[in-house]
Amino acid sequence: MDLKIKLEQLHQKVVGLKDQIGTEEATKNAFVMPFIQILGYDIFNPTEVVPEHVCDIGTKKGEKVDYVIRNNDEPIFIIECKHWKESADAHNSQLHRYYHVSKTRFGVLTNGIVYNFYTDLEKPNIMDEKPFFTINIEDLKDSSIKILESFTKKDYNLESILDSAEALKYIKAIRKEFEKEIENPSDEIVKLLVSRFFEKPITANRMISFKEYTKKALSTSINESISFRLKSALSINEQIEKQGDNVKPSQPIDENNDSKIVTTEEELEGFQIVKAILREKIPSSRIAHRDTLSYFGILLDDNNRKPLCRLHFNTVNKYLETFHNGKESGEKVLLNNLDEIYNYRNQIHQTLENYN
Repeated sequence: MDLKIKLEQLHQKVVGLKDQIGTEEATKNAFVMPFIQILGYDIFNPTEVVPEHVCDIGTKKGEKVDYVIRNNDEPIFIIECKHWKESADAHNSQLHRYYHVSKTRFGVLTNGIVYNFYTDLEKPNIMDEKPFFTINIEDLKDSSIKILESFTKKDYNLESILDSAEALKYIKAIRKEFEKEIENPSDEIVKLLVSRFFEKPITANRMISFKEYTKKALSTSINESISFRLKSALSINEQIEKQGDNVKPSQPIDENNDSKIVTTEEELEGFQIVKAILREKIPSSRIAHRDTLSYFGILLDDNNRKPLCRLHFNTVNKYLETFHNGKESGEKVLLNNLDEIYNYRNQIHQTLENYN
């Protein structure tokens, strides 16, 4: 099964169970072990997934890391777990100690929801203070899932991960600094920008003014960029509606000009969520999709007469259309975010049953 679908299913489990998980041990059993299994490692094989591995440090005896993951008899990463209510950043000093004696190149600190991946880019065999990669089960992104694939048993490649780890670490750091500058521009960034058009000395009073101007300029630039994208989306939608007004009654509802159809990442992400819901009942081979100008359709057996649901993501507001009351009686519901699709599992399952 696709890694993304498995992670989406784990996300459903986390949402449904976390309020009942009261201990660190329960977090490991309910959330972390399924995550390890999703990566392709056999949690029932103690030579592959080693629980409570001893990591004695100097005179301190009996120190144990929660899991050591092994591949081809080599330890590849260690995992230290905390209760899901704790921050995944709060105990990296403990993982730091274990990493030093573990002979692995990667350490993972997790609360069962957020997984922080560390390595030793700064000094050999000494774990870096900051993770080079983080994945959040409650906020899955395609880019993060792609990186996680490198840690699966099937695709694990040490050199490949290390090659990308440095880039990931510094891109993350640069982005964080950029976001800080947007919120509160530093003297350095103000001087860098202003010196390109202002030739006089920048006094203390002028610096205060230029800081405010820079903050407004950066915010305005970003907001206008977002506004432009929204207007473009609205313009496309208006064109679609006009085309719809001119469609002849005899024209099939799914007839489209393929050259004008753009399948977005959000539509594909929505499809994967619906697919994960349907996989509880039927194999993935029976779940198909067809993108159209006005909606993204998800079909049973790739049959236009068997719509399971439709994603209306071509406007500012996003809607899910379900057919649990019959394929001629579609009902649209507003989505504030893609995760809300899970709230309509019963309607999607009912639609499937209608065709059986």
